[in-house]
Amino acid sequence: MAGRISVRCCIAGGGPAGMMLGLLLARAGVDVLVLEKHADFLRDFRGDTIHPSTLEVIHELGLLEQLLALPHQKASGINAQFGDLALTVADFSTLPTRCGFIAFMPQWDFLNFLAGQGSRYATFRLLMRAEVTDLVQEAGTIVGLRAATPDGALEVQADLVVGADGRHSIVRAKAGLSVEEFGAPMDVLWFRLSRRAGDPESPVGRFDRGRIFIMLNRGDYWQCGFVIPKGSRPQLEAQGLQAFRESVGRLAPFMADRVGELQGWEPVKLLTVQVDRLRDWCRPGLLCIGDAAHAMSPIGGVGINLAIQDAVAAANLLVDPLRKGVVTLEDLRLVQGRRAWPTHMTQRMQLFLQDRVIKSLLAGEGPLVPPWPLRLIARFPFLRRIPARLVGMGFRPEHVRPKG
Repeated sequence: MAGRISVRCCIAGGGPAGMMLGLLLARAGVDVLVLEKHADFLRDFRGDTIHPSTLEVIHELGLLEQLLALPHQKASGINAQFGDLALTVADFSTLPTRCGFIAFMPQWDFLNFLAGQGSRYATFRLLMRAEVTDLVQEAGTIVGLRAATPDGALEVQADLVVGADGRHSIVRAKAGLSVEEFGAPMDVLWFRLSRRAGDPESPVGRFDRGRIFIMLNRGDYWQCGFVIPKGSRPQLEAQGLQAFRESVGRLAPFMADRVGELQGWEPVKLLTVQVDRLRDWCRPGLLCIGDAAHAMSPIGGVGINLAIQDAVAAANLLVDPLRKGVVTLEDLRLVQGRRAWPTHMTQRMQLFLQDRVIKSLLAGEGPLVPPWPLRLIARFPFLRRIPARLVGMGFRPEHVRPKG
C-alpha cells in the first residue's frame, strides 16, 4: 500500500479509541483507514479492564454475546483492605446496564475482536506496521499524514486525521498541541503470580503504611500491581529481590507461598504514571482522542473506557460532516466540548485520591486511618453505588448512534 492514497478519515493508532472509532465510522459508511505501528496487538500489561460503560456500547452494536464468548473473568465489585478495615468499595451489580460487572480480557483479544468486526465493512481498512512519522499541512490545515511501512513511505490524504496513538502521541507532537501536566506521586510495578484454589475471586486493593498492592483475578494467575513512590524503582531493586518478595507476602499473606515465582526483575514491568490533557484537542483537519488527548492515572482502571467514550462521541458528532466531506474546526470542537467535562471530572477525582490518600500512604506519614469516604461506605453499604457509577459508567456515558 506504500505510495499515496486518499480516505475520508485516517486514524493514527490501533488502540481501543482508534479501533472503536474505525468500526463505528465504517459501520456508518465512512471510508476509514486505521494505521497501527506494531505487527500485532500482542503486548502484555496493558489496560485489560472492560467496564460496564464499554460493555453497554458493545451491546448497542449487537456484539455483546460474541465478545463475551471470548475468554474473560468477571468482577461484580471492587474490594479493599485499608489497614484492618476490609470492605467492598464498589458494587457494579447495582448499575442500570446490561452488564453489572467489569470484564477482564486481554487487550489483544479485545482489539482483534474490534478489527474483525470492522473488517466486515468494505469501508474499513487496517494497516499494521505503519508508523506515523509526520503530518501533511496546507495553509494551516492538516490534510493528511505520512507513515513508514515495510513497503516504503506512505502518504495518506484525508478530510480528517485522528490522533489515537496514546500518551506518547506523535500526532499531537507534530501538531504542536499544548499539554497540561498534572504529575503523579507514584509508579506501578506489574507482575504475575499463579492463582490457586481457595484464593479470593474479586479484585482486591491492599492499602498499608508505605505500600499499596493491587490484585486482579485473571483466571489461572493474579495480575499484581505494586505501587511505589515516583521514580523509586532503582532504590527498590537495590534492596534486593528477596526483600521485594517479602513485601508482597506481607501485603497478601495468601500469596506468601508463591512469591518465589519471581525469579528476577525482568518480569516486573514498570508503568510510569502520568496524568495530563491537551488544552485544545483539535486543529483544522485534526482531532486527538483517548490517551493522546488525556493520559489518565491507573486509579479505577478507567483509561480504556474513557477512550472508548471519546470514540463513540466523535463518531456520533462527525459522521454527517465526514459523509459530506467537509469537517470544520467547529465540528471538532463539539467533540472536545462533549468529552472535556467528563475527562476533567475523572482526572479531578484521580488527582484528589493521588494527593490526599496515595501520596501520604506511600510516604508512611501519619496514622493509618481509612479516608472518610471508605469509613462512610463501611457504615452505609448502599453508598457502594456511587463509586460503582463513577468507575463503571463515568460522568457522561455515550451511546451508539442508530445506524442510518
